[in-house]
Amino acid sequence: MKLLSDYSHIHGVCHNPDPGKSKEQIDFELACAERLQVNSARFWIEQEKWEADPNGYFDMILHFVRRCGAHGISVMPIFWNGNPIKEFKEPDEAGWKKMEEYASAVVALLQNEPNILMWDVMNEPYCNDYIRNCADETEKARRQEQIKALVRRMCGIVRGLDPDGVLTVGHEFISHCPTTNDLVDVISFHDYLTTRAEIEAVYQEAEAQSEKTGKPILNTETGCVGRTNPYDVELEICQKHKVGWYLFCLVTEGFWGDIHGIIYPDGTVRDPSIVAAMLGFFRNRTPERIRYVPNKEGHAFKAVEAVRDVLDTREITLFHSKRVTTDDILEAAERCANLLEGAEMVPMWDLPSARIADWRAQPEEERDLLAIRKFAYELAKLVQDNCLVL
Repeated sequence: MKLLSDYSHIHGVCHNPDPGKSKEQIDFELACAERLQVNSARFWIEQEKWEADPNGYFDMILHFVRRCGAHGISVMPIFWNGNPIKEFKEPDEAGWKKMEEYASAVVALLQNEPNILMWDVMNEPYCNDYIRNCADETEKARRQEQIKALVRRMCGIVRGLDPDGVLTVGHEFISHCPTTNDLVDVISFHDYLTTRAEIEAVYQEAEAQSEKTGKPILNTETGCVGRTNPYDVELEICQKHKVGWYLFCLVTEGFWGDIHGIIYPDGTVRDPSIVAAMLGFFRNRTPERIRYVPNKEGHAFKAVEAVRDVLDTREITLFHSKRVTTDDILEAAERCANLLEGAEMVPMWDLPSARIADWRAQPEEERDLLAIRKFAYELAKLVQDNCLVL
């Protein structure tokens, strides 16, 4: 573990070892990260789980760290987490002793692993219900001082166990960093702010703190569609300021899956713009952008006509209409879906082509014919409206 003067090369993800996943799945996800040119992983270690099963829990942690190394990925283990704090009482000496034993075990386990980047002593010390649910600002300030004393002593514990190690604290806001800047080697902050101006201000403040302290900076958690903090916007500003980053999080799943994540467990993606941004490619938002013209070669006309044809129930002979299957309707609908999706004229969070795939996966006799007909009709109408087709 060596302190660097600059961490702008870090393109990381937050990604936890998971005892519920097979070793094969863990390796597959890390292989996906490697393909995305991810070079670091930040992950949580839990004291309570270690106390419950020291050997089994640490076997899992060590396997994860070494598989990261095999994929060229450094790691940033987090000792403690501030988020779960609902009530606070300063640890007694027995409590501090337990924390020291736990931290000592973590250091002994991982200190000599070649891909350890740095220690994150505590994740977001001031982001919890204990501080958030305060009656007034005076009480909030008092509680913040309590937590500040806690995390500073935690920093002392880790520093004492690994004097030459690289320390940071993953603060929720850049404004919290001065509470530990004198104790850490790297100033790290999280950014989930909502507009370009607000995000820019974060990086300017981080740069000011770096200049004042002479310490490098790192954004150790960022990216959330549920906080109007799009991955591609955040990464574009990171690149502009030459600041390394960790996206939250690698895999789209579980509690955070509806607002966070890059890949699904099978390696597919929800939003390709995130992958593009990770590789340094961003949407063109300038006046020089070129809009799609999906009907340039007449395919919008053909797509609408295909749907019109399969929805046509006129008689072909006396008392008989042509027989149209749901496969026929879905085939015509796909032509519209491909035009609309390719030109991003429909919401991409629930792809029409994915709905078509869902129906195709059903046996013919189980498909809802009326729903499929309505779906095809609505897609054709969207093509007409967006491509100005009569």
